[in-house]
Amino acid sequence: MPLGAVLFDLDGTLVDSLGDIAAAMNHALAHHGLPPHPEAAYLRFVGEGVAQLAHRATGGADPALQGRVLSTYHAYYDAHLFDRTRVYPGVVEVLQALAADGARLGVLSNKSDDFVKRLAAKLLPGVSFAAVYGERPGIPRKPDPTAALALAAELGVAPSACGFVGDTSVDMDTAKAAGMYGVGVTWGFRPAELQAHGAKAVVSSAADLLAALRAA
Repeated sequence: MPLGAVLFDLDGTLVDSLGDIAAAMNHALAHHGLPPHPEAAYLRFVGEGVAQLAHRATGGADPALQGRVLSTYHAYYDAHLFDRTRVYPGVVEVLQALAADGARLGVLSNKSDDFVKRLAAKLLPGVSFAAVYGERPGIPRKPDPTAALALAAELGVAPSACGFVGDTSVDMDTAKAAGMYGVGVTWGFRPAELQAHGAKAVVSSAADLLAALRAA
């Protein structure tokens, strides 16, 4: 295994959470008198943190209204975090194989830190993650490389020996900015962006993901 660590995005990479995100935001929009969106629209809304999600879903409404929508969204999503969200097929086996190879594993998401930790703990309980992080106060969100570099340092692995796996341009831009080996997965939210944003490999199955990381 050439990589000492592999960092993973969460939504659209390890778990399919789009249905629960869309349901929670549509609930919040309706509660505040705003029109809901088709679930597919959320493929474009997610990926850059919950504030951007609210901004896009409300059509750039005034900040006060966005804040109220976000508060309602957060409360509803908190209560419905596991309604439809599931791990993608083959992901657990890839994570276990990487761990057996000796790679340290981490999760780095732009989703709220509490939600990321809860999802990983319940849906991936048999995976030995060395660290799991979401969006935290005072730490820039992806694609800023700050959090990725700090996570690599925490794991004791040089950035050049880290893989970074994700499903959108945000993740590939993060990998590039951090000097990590970016691998894009096409089963996620925005596969068309991956190649143009510097993915070293783009894979369409769990088996191909494992092979790409082992060959890095």
